Amino acid sequence: MEESKKTVGTQIQWYPGHMAQAKKTIKENLGLVDMVLQVLDARAPQSSLNPDLEELIFGKPQILIFNKADLANPQITKSWMDHYRKRGYRVVAVNASQKKGIRELLAEVQNAAEPLMARFKSRGREPRPARAMVVGIPNTGKSTIINAIAPSAAAKTGNKPGVTRGRQWIRTGSFAQVDLLDTPGVLWPKFASFETAFNLAVVGSISDLVYPVHEVAEKLLLWLAGENPQAIIERYKLDKEVQLPTDADSLLELIGKSRGLLGPGGIVRTDDASLLFLQEFRSGKLGRYTLEKPQKEQEEKVEKKINE
Repeated sequence: MEESKKTVGTQIQWYPGHMAQAKKTIKENLGLVDMVLQVLDARAPQSSLNPDLEELIFGKPQILIFNKADLANPQITKSWMDHYRKRGYRVVAVNASQKKGIRELLAEVQNAAEPLMARFKSRGREPRPARAMVVGIPNTGKSTIINAIAPSAAAKTGNKPGVTRGRQWIRTGSFAQVDLLDTPGVLWPKFASFETAFNLAVVGSISDLVYPVHEVAEKLLLWLAGENPQAIIERYKLDKEVQLPTDADSLLELIGKSRGLLGPGGIVRTDDASLLFLQEFRSGKLGRYTLEKPQKEQEEKVEKKINE
């Protein structure tokens, strides 16, 4: 754990005992369900797709849920959804906290369940509600989605990674009857790249306690300054006539001064400024952003810059 606090790079590791147990629980209960609903964070659709889960649930019908779509760039969300559909996934975008996209999600569940219900009918069996396991890495909003489908559900929700505990079956009372199996959030033991670790730190899927918040905030600030500098200027009421600094330390200083985050001698409390900036980015106060694009989109952006 101490080693993981020294860098935001590929060696961020967060795989305590309850994560290993959660993975085991998912594997043990796959036989009880007809399909898997994997919840992604729409702001990081590739980084939040868990490769361990992909291997575990191979062969089961799967629906990818782009949650928090209201915080993501809508055009890039559409590109990602097209990207996954071409690879055979059912995909739906939702804003679970506002219950937007839930009917579309339930329609996808019903469509995915049709072959199974047809088999029941052909064998003379009574149809039953589809059974779906809800999975995903921490803080993607699994329990919020369950509560949006079944408001009376006792699923525990929160905005901290890993708040769901144990196993819960919830029968929905919506127009589409579905039995949902909630599971704890699962991260994988080693991130594939620096970018994956960074993206998950930004959206809050990794606890702020296990990586250097200051470094993540600085990298994100530089990224945002390149994507939409006006958002920083307007949010923190900076001088529009003065060009933004090109180094992250100076940007954090400006944010800290703007919000009065000053210590003795008027020195900016950079840790507080970093956390403030991250929280405001996560909540959408700086706008709607997606941290990654499908490979084709990335290649086209590079080619456009070269041609310019």
